[in-house]
Amino acid sequence: MTEENKSSNFIYDVIDEDIAAGLTRRIHTRFPPEPNGYLHIGSAKAIWINYSTAKKYGGLFNLRYDDTNPVKEDDEFVRSIEEDLRWLGAVPDGIYYGSDYFDKCYEFACKLISDGKAYVCDLTPEQMREYRGTLTEPGKNSPYRDRSVKENMELFERMKNGEFADGTHTLRAKIDMSSPNMNMRDPAIYRILHTHHHRQGDKWCIYPLYDFAHPIQDALEGITHSLCSIEFENHRPLYEWVVDNIGFENKPKQREFARLNVTYTVMSKRYLRALVEEKLVDGWDDPRMPTLCGLRRRGFTPESIFDFVQRSGISKALSLCDINLLDHCIRDELNHTANRRMAVLDPLEVEIENFEEGKTEYFDVVNNPENPDEGTRKVAFTKHLYIERADFSDNPPPKFQRLKPDSEVRLMSAYVAKCKEVIYGKDGRPEKLICTVDPETAGCNPPDGRKIKGTIHWVSKEHAVDAEVRLYDKLFTIEDTSAIPEDKSFKDYLNPESLVVMPNAKLEESLKDAAASERFQFVRNGYFCVDVHNPHVINRIVTLKDSFSKNIK
Repeated sequence: MTEENKSSNFIYDVIDEDIAAGLTRRIHTRFPPEPNGYLHIGSAKAIWINYSTAKKYGGLFNLRYDDTNPVKEDDEFVRSIEEDLRWLGAVPDGIYYGSDYFDKCYEFACKLISDGKAYVCDLTPEQMREYRGTLTEPGKNSPYRDRSVKENMELFERMKNGEFADGTHTLRAKIDMSSPNMNMRDPAIYRILHTHHHRQGDKWCIYPLYDFAHPIQDALEGITHSLCSIEFENHRPLYEWVVDNIGFENKPKQREFARLNVTYTVMSKRYLRALVEEKLVDGWDDPRMPTLCGLRRRGFTPESIFDFVQRSGISKALSLCDINLLDHCIRDELNHTANRRMAVLDPLEVEIENFEEGKTEYFDVVNNPENPDEGTRKVAFTKHLYIERADFSDNPPPKFQRLKPDSEVRLMSAYVAKCKEVIYGKDGRPEKLICTVDPETAGCNPPDGRKIKGTIHWVSKEHAVDAEVRLYDKLFTIEDTSAIPEDKSFKDYLNPESLVVMPNAKLEESLKDAAASERFQFVRNGYFCVDVHNPHVINRIVTLKDSFSKNIK
């Protein structure tokens, strides 16, 4: 994919047209998350679109917390959202809160009442749904629609003063109950909610609804382009109605893009919350979660996530993006940036019969063949080693090119070794191998010209670093979690192999002081990083195998 293709999308076309038509204001975008959960990979698309658009045009980018619904909002989520944005590199030019505009929202609501464009309605939620009509039938006017301006002002003031119970009254915009757009059929713009707000405390017991508050916030902040997901497309006429009828001179323009849906995962905050609360995962930052903090803990980089978002495309068409593309993006990056290390995940002990006890020999091993500037490191070789259990077979299948009885294999960057004897444990499995090495093959091919077909990695027993390695995989077994049958739950499709723990892994000595989140390629095993919570735990980011790249141009 060329840089031109990666940077081209219909949003830029819209802005280019606006600039050509004489838009004089500086391009200004925002990302408005509700602080009722942790951001996820889908959020990254909205962040990237708004942030990169602002920067492309030399404009400004705001973070604004949509905290107009205090029931599920919390400062924990506020902190996590800003942390995620800064980690992604999408540093906002300003940070705002929807609740900071409550006084203005109330003022503008009163203006609509004074202008005869809003009224207090006593219908219950059930009655409002009944009066609203259907997609094929127009709605009916509320019996309270023709209240006088004076009566509406008095009732709205009483709502504000806490004289009414939750759900008994709403403030509704007076638009058109016969509109073909259901969102324009006198939508509620204020509701009563007696609950504590995380910033405003108990100052308010009435709260503006999103469709009313959001365009006001955009206009007050000077937002030029309100870029949001496609489910708000049918809300755009209401957005424009609010802006026009309040009388803002600078009118923000709302445009919509398709949400990012990814295979083998869920994006719904309700489902993600259930996974956490029911302890089906290890918290919001469990490396199997699609949350940004989970992806960060697993070892994904901001660059790989934004690369994934760009490659997935910016359009209005709904689609399901293959999670293998995300794996490809991080694999492609780490292939060039991650230093190689040897790590044995399922160890089998090897004793080198003809190597002196207590002797340590050091071999120079390349850190990264993709980046010669990374140089080499010294790796200790001793009489006692570990190899992967899967790299030995006493009853090998055809074309098995690893270690087997009376056969030779290259110990990576060291000697050619030959298996002479197998010692079995009580369980009947190989417990230890007795091998010899060809002393003339130290870091080179046999001088007699014989071909050694297999190469395996190893770790010195005396120098090994003990670690727990966690092999992560897809969280669900179903590709499209939106297609779960009605008689099933998303929990029925949890992947039992999404986490496999290797508790006795042996790492080469150079990994002893590896820092949290430091990334490596474990040769022949995949890409890994040090867990942020436990330095003795190593998380697999992604495997080495990548067939997905064959389909990428």
